[in-house]
Amino acid sequence: MDKTNMNNDLEKMRHSASHLLAHSVMELYPNTKLGIGPAIDDGFYYDFEFADPISVQDLEKIQAKMEGLKGQDLRFSSSNLPIKEAKEEMAGQPYKLELIEDLEKTGQQEVTFYQSGDFIDLCKGPHLNSYKEIGIFKLDRLAGAYWKGSEKNQMLTRIYGLAFMKQKDLDEYLQKREEALTKDHRELNKKLDYFSQNEQVGTGLILWHPNLSVVREEIELYWRREHRKRGYQYLYTPHIGKRDLWDRSGHTDHYKNLMFPSLKDDREEEYFLKPMSCPFHIMIYNSRPRSYKDLPLRWCELGTVYRYELEGVRHGILRPRGFTQDDAHIICAPESVVEELEGVLDFAIEINRVFGFEKLHYELSLRDPSAPSKYIGESDAWDIGEKTLKKILDGRKVEYKIGIGEAKFYGPAIDLKVEDAMGRLWQGTTIQFDFNLPERFNMTYIGANGKEYRPFMVHRTVLGSMERFIGTLIENYGGAFPVWLSPVQVTVIPISQEQTPYAEEAAKQIRTVEQLSGPIRVTVDNRDETMQNKIRHAQEQKIPYMLVVGKREQAENTVNVRLRTEQSLGAVSLEKFIEHLKEKIETKSFDL
Repeated sequence: MDKTNMNNDLEKMRHSASHLLAHSVMELYPNTKLGIGPAIDDGFYYDFEFADPISVQDLEKIQAKMEGLKGQDLRFSSSNLPIKEAKEEMAGQPYKLELIEDLEKTGQQEVTFYQSGDFIDLCKGPHLNSYKEIGIFKLDRLAGAYWKGSEKNQMLTRIYGLAFMKQKDLDEYLQKREEALTKDHRELNKKLDYFSQNEQVGTGLILWHPNLSVVREEIELYWRREHRKRGYQYLYTPHIGKRDLWDRSGHTDHYKNLMFPSLKDDREEEYFLKPMSCPFHIMIYNSRPRSYKDLPLRWCELGTVYRYELEGVRHGILRPRGFTQDDAHIICAPESVVEELEGVLDFAIEINRVFGFEKLHYELSLRDPSAPSKYIGESDAWDIGEKTLKKILDGRKVEYKIGIGEAKFYGPAIDLKVEDAMGRLWQGTTIQFDFNLPERFNMTYIGANGKEYRPFMVHRTVLGSMERFIGTLIENYGGAFPVWLSPVQVTVIPISQEQTPYAEEAAKQIRTVEQLSGPIRVTVDNRDETMQNKIRHAQEQKIPYMLVVGKREQAENTVNVRLRTEQSLGAVSLEKFIEHLKEKIETKSFDL
């Protein structure tokens, strides 16, 4: 079930609040240059170039002006103007003029404006009927933002606002956000030593420390096993490719702003760090003739890619410049594409469930029919792809949001966003048609009748990038990973140095238990500290199990089991604890 209409009212209200913000700023600071102002997940923002810088203290004055204008109940009215008249209307607003010129280049002959009172703005809408219908809003913060997201352009001032239908919704959001700060992966990293970044290495490039590397290792081993079970084959491809490859794929035309500058070898050949693995997989496909008997091919790769994310976009480990995607391409005959898509969707739902993401949000990303030049491929193929993906979602009777204009340049997609423990949404699975590369690289197979056909290609990621997925897990779990993923799963705590040999022997027995990545990860805390300090340290490090051993435990060959949740399982035999531990790991339990 398409849930676009369910979100339209809130999005429309937030968009209208953005218009109200711009109106208020122009009344208070009439020499301001206007950028853009969309609705976003928790409210809205608007970008401005102020004649004189403003500060956070000025937000209170702007908020008051917004409240005052809202009380006047000014109505929204829309009008379409020819390009020439639109430019005259926006004289003195260079950013708006640039947007009009961009639209003119796409072939548009007129553009839409919305007006409230004396304020008019270039905007395609939609908006509410009047300011009075705008719900509860609160100006939130200031940030810098480059015009059109490019560091080559002017830095503008972005004012963010929160907007909800009811005060209760805003209060709940603020409470959740406060809680989220305590689970921010960057803050947890300071205590738990997960990763680092270093300017000498390069901005946006992640250095994985041992504690987080073992989490990644467990996930990758599980990922590989599950893909093998579903008939996937692994590929490995280079980190760089010649310019000819990226020209042919269309990346240098449509994606170059997110690609690192080129490298040149001693023969002046240009190479680019790969932003995607797709062209390499296709070169493997084209390395020999293919038959219908070869299909479907399910090829996967944990491929490291590089994208030139801008300063304002990067966010710790969640959005770095170098990251590893769980890429896969399914190359199949047209008649089997629905079955393959259904299989990928089932796989994605199952794998997200294993990590605790039961609540998934579905989005259908489609092309913008008003801007055909943005997309590659035949219109008929796009029609088939969009209808196929919609039919699959409708058949599952799930609610989904339609994103017009959200499709990549090469095909429509189903996106799954996961909802974490705090109700936040994170990008996860993408299942995408690719109408670009099969055509550009002349991919073919020989059918049963001996004729040549073009295969369908589905590009998909289940987890997305390892960096973003694991960063999401850190925040969702607050660093307290399930046992099977915990960097240290058990620590043995001798009450005194006399019990250290017994503690070491207990750890040795626990290490005999094998899991995907090898022996159980167990340490012995034989520091010259009190038992209470050792327990507190283990809890701070989010270690699931603490085995306290004193004279009594040594005499009875037992361990006293404490949990990081401050609960206790009491004294049990080491054999019984090991069985308990094995069961929790094998079932990937969230309980201890």
